[in-house]
Amino acid sequence: MSKKAALHNLGCKVNAYELEAMQQLLEEGGYEIVPFEPGADVYVINTCTVTNIADRKSRQMLHKAKKMNPDAIVVAAGCYVQAAGEELKKDESIDIVIGNNKKQNLLEILEEYQRKRATDFSNIIDINHTKEYEPLRITRTAEHTRAYLKIQDGCNQFCTYCIIPFARGRVRSRSMADVMQEVEKLAQAGYQEVVLTGIHLSSYGTDFESCEKSGDYPYGKELLKLIAAIQKTEGITRIRLGSLEPGIVTEAFAAELSGCDKVCPHFHLSMQSGCDATLKRMNRRYDTAQFADRCRILRKYFNNPALTTDIIVGFPGETEEEFAKTRAYVEQINFFETHVFKYSRRKGTKAAVMENQVPEQKKAQRSQILIELGQRHQKSYAEGFLGKEVEVLFEEKTVENGHSYWTGHTREYVKAKKESERDLTNVQRACMVSGVGEDGTLYVSDKTRQ
Repeated sequence: MSKKAALHNLGCKVNAYELEAMQQLLEEGGYEIVPFEPGADVYVINTCTVTNIADRKSRQMLHKAKKMNPDAIVVAAGCYVQAAGEELKKDESIDIVIGNNKKQNLLEILEEYQRKRATDFSNIIDINHTKEYEPLRITRTAEHTRAYLKIQDGCNQFCTYCIIPFARGRVRSRSMADVMQEVEKLAQAGYQEVVLTGIHLSSYGTDFESCEKSGDYPYGKELLKLIAAIQKTEGITRIRLGSLEPGIVTEAFAAELSGCDKVCPHFHLSMQSGCDATLKRMNRRYDTAQFADRCRILRKYFNNPALTTDIIVGFPGETEEEFAKTRAYVEQINFFETHVFKYSRRKGTKAAVMENQVPEQKKAQRSQILIELGQRHQKSYAEGFLGKEVEVLFEEKTVENGHSYWTGHTREYVKAKKESERDLTNVQRACMVSGVGEDGTLYVSDKTRQ
């Protein structure tokens, strides 16, 4: 009888990729994958540590797993483990701790634990002193049409609010040959879209000995080489990029990128604040003028690209005047989507001990202002597609008021919906936009019917 394993992910797309890779390792080892409910023999929780709240959620899920089956093996893996390994060793709900760069050894670690049942069963390396990229791979993903592909790990930026460089270590890139093997397998499995992701995607390849750097390409040359290789892969019709740092977007980079017609005109530039004084306290490596110029460059080389961003409100020391500058700047740039986060203190970071911490009520007020502004921009951008042709990759079926709809996304990552009784899973089609919902969803119909 096969052993049963249940898995749960907390955190980012990189974590989600790694959990899927661990799940496939377990399947190859003969485990039956079951829902995260009572009855499993092994529970694997891939933890997150980006905020104190993420730490708490990680602990809660680990304790929940042990309560669901006290006799099960509970495995704590990932970033929270890396940041608080010694603390977790004392937690009686946890049997095994596995840090980053050791997830590839999950099967062997489980087998050894079952043989020895040791009381101190930890597998944590000093992540800050390794140059090894952990070779995790997937051949399929939970999504039917889109595959997230991790190509890079680690970060060298050390923003004052962020613990991730300490949990993930320094920049480490996956070899192009290894990435391309996975891309080929995903294409053969029917995936049409790949999303390149990493902890600091813009740094991909900067750790390669062969990395070329120049004034035109301070970094980004190796990423462009990889994109060009994926562009040639039969079956892959879309290449989407994860979060980029503004510094990568030079004229030369954008010009070369626009030459790859499979690259989607959807770019997430992590801004964090529209005030130069706040950006300086955050230790971000650009100012608002430079960021605006990068947006200009992308709009120059791509037709009506969807630009999205992250903003932290209530960073220590953020005054009403500084917040007003951020609000005006968001209006100026006119993003398609704005992801707003209230600053959350993270123990171990410089920002956690800064003076003039902003009250929670003030953070909530500022957050709501930017969320409402972002919603207006999102709908306005969507309305710009009315009466125009868009290319939609359909993903899943929904039923509303007795009618069958298929939802998917355009190349710009705008959600689109089409009424149809036919199965459109993983079908890519040119459609005409006939309407826009309150949430910015495009209502589309077949182009031939117009």
